[in-house]
Amino acid sequence: MPAVAFHTLGCKVNHYETEAIWQLFKSEGYEKTDFDQTADVYVINTCTVTNTGDKKSRQVIRRAIRKNPEAVICVTGCYAQTSPAEIMAIPGVDIVVGTQDRHKMIPYIEQFRKEREPINGVGNIMKTRVYEELDVPAFTDRTRASLKIQEGCNNFCTFCIIPWARGLLRSRKPEDVLTQARQLVDAGYKEIVLTGIHTGGYGEDFKDYSLADLLLELEKVEGLKRIRISSIEASQITDRVIDVIDQSEKIVRHLHVPLQSGSDTVLKRMRRKYTNEFFAERVGRLHKALPGLAVTTDVIVGFPGETDKEYQETYDFIRDLKFSELHVFPYSKRTGTPAARMEDQVDDNVKNDRVHRLIELSNQLAKEYATAFEDDVLEMIPEEKASEGDLLVGYTDNYMKVKVQGDENLIGEIVKVKITKAGYPYNEGQFVRVVDETKKAAVAGD
Repeated sequence: MPAVAFHTLGCKVNHYETEAIWQLFKSEGYEKTDFDQTADVYVINTCTVTNTGDKKSRQVIRRAIRKNPEAVICVTGCYAQTSPAEIMAIPGVDIVVGTQDRHKMIPYIEQFRKEREPINGVGNIMKTRVYEELDVPAFTDRTRASLKIQEGCNNFCTFCIIPWARGLLRSRKPEDVLTQARQLVDAGYKEIVLTGIHTGGYGEDFKDYSLADLLLELEKVEGLKRIRISSIEASQITDRVIDVIDQSEKIVRHLHVPLQSGSDTVLKRMRRKYTNEFFAERVGRLHKALPGLAVTTDVIVGFPGETDKEYQETYDFIRDLKFSELHVFPYSKRTGTPAARMEDQVDDNVKNDRVHRLIELSNQLAKEYATAFEDDVLEMIPEEKASEGDLLVGYTDNYMKVKVQGDENLIGEIVKVKITKAGYPYNEGQFVRVVDETKKAAVAGD
């Protein structure tokens, strides 16, 4: 049996797509091996969101070539899409495929073995208008299943290279999303995470079908217990989406709404499509629809021209809106984006100082959020064994990470836990009882 090894850099969408590429290899009779082992084929799924992403991708490619110079080296993903020539120039790279036509990878491998000529399979992503179906009926190591619903982005924020790596927004057909949701439920998953490059933009390229419609249909999927939206822009939180969330029994109390800056002047330079006032109003509406909602966000610190005053506006806005956790990124120049060419880049020391202050605020907000749930009983899905003792670790519906004593066979099940000690990054919990209907009878001793 030929062996294939994978290495994935970057975001959740890349991890999802690696799983999909593995399905293609599996159906051709390959077995999967560890990336540090000798394999016949190495697939490196690259990231290009920052210049560092490019550099790390190159390092991993070279590592695979050293491991087995005889192997077929395939490079795919965002860096492959934006810089195929740069990758083809690395001696030992055999096949480059971008962020589409992944199904051609195995035919390319066969072609390469016959002809021994490197293959550049990267096309113009900007011309692609159709969502590429990549099926993932089950995941190797996760208790939460990702379900990719769209690809690409039309926003062209000034700091971001992703539209050039992923193309313009295209949504997956609703029937295909629903078919895969049912497949995942049949495979035993209780929670599905809707994911994409610009997830909340789902349906913007359809005539009369939006994210709200998809959520309503997913609500009806039998056996599905939780729906999590991986990320949604404030501008896409329509009144209708709020209504659907309000009525839903399955959408969890956690939303990731990227802010990037709490200063309107910076948002304008970033070419973001909202003001702080609008953002705060939408988040306020969500809190009413889902009491106890956790809202997490992304912030870029030290965007070109960010003054002390603009930074303070961001700090105050975040503090007042009480996010439950922040992902803080120092701005880093991405070659090829308008922001990289902007004047008055912020000094690294200033940037680092601002980042640290925001990380401290994030820790404080996360603790405050968790404290509100001390002594409450929440539902969680244990995901794995903790490194110490017989503890299990998992997430509650509102995205609190909990350690609880329990048996390994509860991994992947929905259980009730009482939060005995709130904290961050971990909360301590006590197991109450199994919620899953099938097990209820067993617990009750009928």
